[in-house]
Amino acid sequence: MKKIAFLLTILFLFKSLASTALADIEKKAPPPAISGEAGILMDVSTGRILYEKNAYTRLEPASITKIMTAILALEKGNLSDVVITSKEPPLAEGTRIYLEEGEKLTLEQMLYAMMLNSGNDAAIAIAEHIGGSVETFVGMMNKKAREIGAKHTTFVNPNGLTEDGHLTTAYDLAIISRYALMNLPEFKKIVSTKTMQIPWQAEECERQLINLNKLLWNYEGADGIKTGYTSSAGSTLAASATHDGWQLVTVILKTGSYAKASSDSTALLDYGFANFERRNIINKDDVITEENIKYGNPLKLSVKEGFSTVVLKNSPPIAQKVSIKPNLKAPISKGETLGQLEFYQENEKLGTLDLIATDNIERKIHTFWWFWPLSISLAIYTPFRIVVGIRRYKRHKNRIRYISYMKRYK
Repeated sequence: MKKIAFLLTILFLFKSLASTALADIEKKAPPPAISGEAGILMDVSTGRILYEKNAYTRLEPASITKIMTAILALEKGNLSDVVITSKEPPLAEGTRIYLEEGEKLTLEQMLYAMMLNSGNDAAIAIAEHIGGSVETFVGMMNKKAREIGAKHTTFVNPNGLTEDGHLTTAYDLAIISRYALMNLPEFKKIVSTKTMQIPWQAEECERQLINLNKLLWNYEGADGIKTGYTSSAGSTLAASATHDGWQLVTVILKTGSYAKASSDSTALLDYGFANFERRNIINKDDVITEENIKYGNPLKLSVKEGFSTVVLKNSPPIAQKVSIKPNLKAPISKGETLGQLEFYQENEKLGTLDLIATDNIERKIHTFWWFWPLSISLAIYTPFRIVVGIRRYKRHKNRIRYISYMKRYK
């Protein structure tokens, strides 16, 4: 029995050590090597970068450009709008859906044609419909890029065909993609669609649209976004996938083929889902602390928004640091920012939330400078007025008695 117990103990210790070692290996798993000249892996909900390679190097995006074209179409137009093809779209080079001058499609149909089949002619038709001209629309694209935070992006056309100066970065494309995925439900629907049929006026039949992003078929949870290719840009790919409600986006620039771009994206998505985890740290409206307020009652402070982050699996816990403005004084308005809640993992700052007042705090009346002088004055003056009033009352009463007496005996 003793030998059996000893063996069981050894096995238990070995299993524990093995589990710890495996966890440590998983924690420190190196990122994959990608063939693309630039690449990035980003968490959609927080914008946290999980992997990057030359992410801020300016390169040609090819048809990934059309993500921005779709953003503006969805924000500035209506899906039911009728887009009339001018003479310019049929002249577009590269991948097309063969629009003809005068052909009419809805904006929704044009968007599917552009994002699934990568129709360069559809992109020009959309640009003319939304901006009035391609030149005006390109200006709108660059303005929107700056608003989103894509500071190193310059668009020259709406479809991504090679032109001097048409450059961006993997990081910029990731935040542009993240913006679209977070703010435009119709965008998410379009880029996750595998096939679609739209009218074909010239052939009197339906156009069969098949999404060029094969990850939608080949990668579990894949739900977007856009492929691209030109001879100078090489193959590019912006891809997204969702596992258990957690969405990641990856951008690959300048690879030798779509197969390599797809392989790079798959490797990065696998790396992200296998080695990282999303942690929900604080929920919206959670009360964080209660502070004493000078001249007022104590006040609870809460967060206006929740905080989640993505960290390596088995990594240290998230620390929180509360910073409150000094000398908090009443009055305070509900919703007023009075401090910050900072989140750290070891020496890395992960984020910050504002701490806001949960209620209105009025200043107590006895804390005003004039309260005590006025109170003392009233304390002295009130008894004096009472005594004076009593004396006046007595004199008045005696006078009434005297007059009554004189009238009686006159």
